[in-house]
Amino acid sequence: MIKEFKGLKFSDDTRDLEKGIDIFVITAGNISFLDSINQSAYKTKFIDSSELKNYFKTDIKIVGITGTNGKTTTASAIYSTLLDLGYKCALLGTRGLFMNDSKIKPKGLTTPSLLDLYEDIDLACDKGCEYFVMEVSSHAIVQDRISSLNFALKAITNITSDHLDFHKTLENYIEAKLSFFQDDEVLKVINLDDARVARLRFYKKTYSYALDSKATLKVNAYSLTNGLDAQLTFSPPKSASQDAFLESSLYGVHNLYNAMCALTCVLLLTKRPLEEVCTAFSNFGGVSGRSEVVSTKPLIIVDFAHTQDGMLKMFESFKGRNIHVVFGAGGDRDKTKRPLMGRVAKAYASKIYVTSDNPRSEDPDSIIQDILGGMEDVSNVYVNADREAAIKQAITELDENCVLLILGKGDEEGQIFKNKVLPFSDKECVQKILTNISSTHQKLQ
Repeated sequence: MIKEFKGLKFSDDTRDLEKGIDIFVITAGNISFLDSINQSAYKTKFIDSSELKNYFKTDIKIVGITGTNGKTTTASAIYSTLLDLGYKCALLGTRGLFMNDSKIKPKGLTTPSLLDLYEDIDLACDKGCEYFVMEVSSHAIVQDRISSLNFALKAITNITSDHLDFHKTLENYIEAKLSFFQDDEVLKVINLDDARVARLRFYKKTYSYALDSKATLKVNAYSLTNGLDAQLTFSPPKSASQDAFLESSLYGVHNLYNAMCALTCVLLLTKRPLEEVCTAFSNFGGVSGRSEVVSTKPLIIVDFAHTQDGMLKMFESFKGRNIHVVFGAGGDRDKTKRPLMGRVAKAYASKIYVTSDNPRSEDPDSIIQDILGGMEDVSNVYVNADREAAIKQAITELDENCVLLILGKGDEEGQIFKNKVLPFSDKECVQKILTNISSTHQKLQ
């Protein structure tokens, strides 16, 4: 794709050389294609990606968050906390581009193309931002979309199985994530309770957070009864330990981990007191479609969890509650996770409603059968490929003492069938069904 910036046409796609571009950016991803190209035949200037700093402003502290689950919530929490502490800040990720509490661009890729990314960073510099917080996907790491950027800090939330349709093997996926942390000079923040992530603990400038392990930021005690309450200790090397209490409206142990990651990042970046950072964090209300409480009576929560591990964390957040769940699995994506999702749902939920979740070019019923294949039996399992109908049935059959988890799509506003995107929002669907139920009850009275 050609990027026009300050009167110049840039591209990193060799197919654009015939279109009269001014500058071609050489990356690890395209260098092999240049072997058969006579560069002198073009008026185009060929530059290495490291030279983009000569054209785009990058004088800003870049914070990269990667991991299988929790990237969006963690990055958003860092952004929110930095803003509340008085810093100017930008946020780039699944939900779009934000700067200083204003939305600049709509949703797109988790990590955009190389040239789009440099343009976004340049704009953040123009806006006076001190920090640029961004989500970093495994695809972006492998495809060199973050080439030559100087990060101030890199953090990882966890590593579980995902995107095997792209990476082919779990080990390839793990290595892609861990390769992000090869730079000795960058601050690193890791989840020490995750065995795959803990491989990084001996890297230089590595700090950690944990609930179960001895870490730089440690949870001494916590409660998940009404949001998050936790007693924390921050013990950076060669510094006095600090204690503070964290209160948050976020739900679940997975969000406690996200909070710990965000707090550790902000503490290292700003060197502000733990108590002050915890107070600023408490103003963060979460991200739309991530553990979002859509209704309290009955308790209905919408979340983006679309892997076995993501679902497991949601289920464990409501231990002791009678859990009902609605979920499906995406078409044209990693098929190996479907039976695993079915298995974990069967282990935790008393009622399961299996439905569609962006089937794309695949037969929705075939995807559902893959999910059911992970269940030893299908008692208390209800199948309906119509997602709205499945959600309606689940709400209708929901008791007061139950929690209904609607998983997989989060704040997505469409359902993908073949080459069409049909408008659909889990949150709006729930609200419409609850309104209709309430209206019916009022009429009967």
